Amino acid sequence: MTQNIDFHAILANIPSVNMGARSANAPLSQSYDKGPDVPLIEATIGDFFDAIVHKYPDRMALVSRHQNIRWTYKQLQQKVNQLASAIIEMGLEIGDRIGIWSHNNSEWLLMQLATAKVGVILVNINPAYRTFELQYALNKLGCSALVLMRHFKTSDYTQMVRELCPEIYHKTYNQLDLVEIPTIERIIWIDEPGNDETFSYMQKFSDWISEGDPNDPRVAERQAQLKNTDAINVQFTSGTTGTPKGATLTHRNILNNGYFIGEAMNLTEEDILCIPVPLYHCFGMVLGNLAILTHGGCIVYPNDGFEPLSVLQAVEEEKCTGLHGVPTMFIAMLDHPDFNQYDLSTLRTGIMAGSSCPIEVMRRVIDEMHMSEVTIAYGMTETSPVSCQTNKHTPLEKQVSTVGLVQPALEVKIIDTETGETVPLGEKGELLTRGYSVMKGYWGDRFKTRASIQDNWMHTGDLATMDEDGYVKVVGRSKDMVIRGGENIYPVEIENYLYRHPKIRDVQIVGIPDAKYGEVLAAWIIPKEPDCLTEEEVKEFCRNNIAHYKIPTYYRFVEEYPMTITGKIQKYKIVEMMKDELSL
Repeated sequence: MTQNIDFHAILANIPSVNMGARSANAPLSQSYDKGPDVPLIEATIGDFFDAIVHKYPDRMALVSRHQNIRWTYKQLQQKVNQLASAIIEMGLEIGDRIGIWSHNNSEWLLMQLATAKVGVILVNINPAYRTFELQYALNKLGCSALVLMRHFKTSDYTQMVRELCPEIYHKTYNQLDLVEIPTIERIIWIDEPGNDETFSYMQKFSDWISEGDPNDPRVAERQAQLKNTDAINVQFTSGTTGTPKGATLTHRNILNNGYFIGEAMNLTEEDILCIPVPLYHCFGMVLGNLAILTHGGCIVYPNDGFEPLSVLQAVEEEKCTGLHGVPTMFIAMLDHPDFNQYDLSTLRTGIMAGSSCPIEVMRRVIDEMHMSEVTIAYGMTETSPVSCQTNKHTPLEKQVSTVGLVQPALEVKIIDTETGETVPLGEKGELLTRGYSVMKGYWGDRFKTRASIQDNWMHTGDLATMDEDGYVKVVGRSKDMVIRGGENIYPVEIENYLYRHPKIRDVQIVGIPDAKYGEVLAAWIIPKEPDCLTEEEVKEFCRNNIAHYKIPTYYRFVEEYPMTITGKIQKYKIVEMMKDELSL
């Protein structure tokens, strides 16, 4: 494949950043700060990846342990180019969309890089989604194809597709014409070596990629047509209006964010990063894949989903230097009965994100897992995602009580939610982010985009404070959002779904504290008739239709809600009543 990319120019322009310093040394006077003013990487993801391959062709790029795969950068590039060729051969053009519905595997990484090379927008679909959510996501984006896992634990993804589109039994994979997902032209399932299972209506991933040529000149020609400001990825984030919103991200958004995240971790080509967090989130694909690939290091997938023992084994056997996870993952590893049997002394860094980390857990991660340079990262999907991050220079008391300093080439301010004015230091207000990381917008939702991005500032909905050294502390969040085990959930989305039940007159969803997940959902339901509805009926209505983490844990059937004099429901009182009842 002919390459006309100036690799030297791309690598020569990689910004050098002092992540331990603020842009201004003087103490701040108000709750506004900006990260170091550095040039950005202006290449596309495909061009930058090729430049890294040119520099480190024989270094190990990927170890997918559950698949027994070990690829160097050059081998990974060959696979990526072959898949990119197959995508072109399928007829997909720049700006077309392709969904991926899968847990972690080598095919996920190939999809991430190959779509970026040919300008096809990768649409991340949460593997916890069920038929209702899958249909919404594919139709919202008008996806032309869907790549999926065959199954995971108790989830049978092909069965869910068959339930959504029963006529698919009578179709062939290259002539789909499906009523419920009409734009889908092909469904590809990720097969495994030695699996001879076939479906007339789905194509094997191994057969699909074999349609491509790793030396196809069309790939380089397509790459040359792309701009780094092109949309390349859409990720769904739960919406306050009741339906998930598709945050649309560009090469420039996520490539630079991944690079600066890696800089905060002090990554080099010598690092080996264990990634047990899901790739369908920014945590896996940006803080994981792009952070390490932009530095020439090695990705390790310990398994397709998180399982503490496989992570401990991977860290020891692959001699990993970095490890990502949410607090519940680190707790599961630390508390595993076999924890002390594993040598984790090669660990140095990693990221803990997704929810606040108790100081005791942070100390154990530093002391018992040897992660002396572990960092805390804060952000949201709409900002690619990280806006603030700690680093090895962050004092321990700030490491556990703040989300660090603003990232390079970004601005952060905290405003009064009533006046919009920047608040004095130490005062609580809404956190806003501005800079290269802010998304292009919500896919197909101009009004929601305008409501969230004003004057180029992304309104996060999170409440925060800033100290005189620029350290940001998140002290609350948008009034209704619930974070269950690192998953962001907006109750109105669940409420709107449950309103569909013929026996439910009204429903209110709240988050209540939980020792394992941080928060779980409780449903207060007013039935249309007394005693006409059971908890099991509601659970069954949710099961296989919405993601498992969105299904409420607690149910109460009531006649009325606590209300204000003006008739507004007081959700905080529902929370207080549940906490009292459950002695939380």
